[in-house]
Amino acid sequence: MSRVVYAHGLVIGKFYPPHLGHEYLIRTAAAHCRRVTVGVLGASVETISMRQRVEWLRESFSAAPHVRIVAELDDVPVDYNCPRIWAAHVEAMRRAIVRADRDYGQAPAVDAVFTSESYGEELARRFAAAHVCLDRSRDLYPVSGTAVRASPVAQWQWLSPAVRAGLALRVVALGAESSGTTTLSRDLAAALRERGGIWEGTGWVAEYGREYSVNLLALARAAQPGARVEDIAWESGDFTAIASEQCRREEEAARNGGPVLVCDTDALATCIWHERYMGRSSDEVAGIAAAMPPRALYLLTSDAGVPFNDDGLRDGEHIRQWMSGRFRERLAAQEVPWLELRGTPEERCKCALDAVERTLADAWRFAPPLEQTA
Repeated sequence: MSRVVYAHGLVIGKFYPPHLGHEYLIRTAAAHCRRVTVGVLGASVETISMRQRVEWLRESFSAAPHVRIVAELDDVPVDYNCPRIWAAHVEAMRRAIVRADRDYGQAPAVDAVFTSESYGEELARRFAAAHVCLDRSRDLYPVSGTAVRASPVAQWQWLSPAVRAGLALRVVALGAESSGTTTLSRDLAAALRERGGIWEGTGWVAEYGREYSVNLLALARAAQPGARVEDIAWESGDFTAIASEQCRREEEAARNGGPVLVCDTDALATCIWHERYMGRSSDEVAGIAAAMPPRALYLLTSDAGVPFNDDGLRDGEHIRQWMSGRFRERLAAQEVPWLELRGTPEERCKCALDAVERTLADAWRFAPPLEQTA
């Protein structure tokens, strides 16, 4: 194969949303061009922001500094037979190149256009550039933006970790001590994995606060053998650390999991735990919770009828009802759908699965892109 190296390659598209076929184009251009401009040409009717698409692609190509990824509004309909419309699209692409020059530094004239589309030859002609046509028949990457928008679940294997994290439905279980939260979240994740296929990758994020408590208790016992969990001297900064690490682990799991990510607590719950141990709220923890990616569903485990199990790390039997009440108040004050679960573990898991199914049915409603007029 001739290893032609171009000075400046151009890749354009809606990337609505980006998929591995898009990344194949960019990756190939990056391997054979000294500079690459990726123009995310979005329309105002679309429901994934251009900024989000740019962020996803920049994460995927963070190790390729010569790849310049920028967004430009292109509200022009598609008509491959209309020279005027063609000119308007090309003008949007040239604006994207100017934007990239401003943000990344000046690049030479485009001398190669990389596409997988029938319009590639005409596009290259308008830039007086070579056309590198890749995987036109979609044999290597049998995926399209249209297919992803129609069913992200069916196309999940063709999404990058960054896009998976952005689209994954995050289902969070929370509740008072010894109310069955961990059992529910584990059971729910296992039930989803049993479906097979892409669902086998359903992620489960453990409660980092428990690990943190184990560590603090071990440190306390190193200093004073026989120390109990109630002897731990909690500090506000502990909860900031817990919330931050919980979010980090959640993000990691979202990048490597399936369409639904099941979380055993999150930073919103850490806000309540801060109140429980410190007697007041924390602006720092609240800020971490406010910055979390969108939640799809909250599942509150009721303490009613659940015996308190003192496993050596729990000391809050006397305030379980208070904590459950605070969780209800916080969940009612936010916009994410939530459901309180009662009954046996099996009954709770069944109700949670039903709620996830309803959430899936209403998820990922993408507005259609601008129609092709001819």
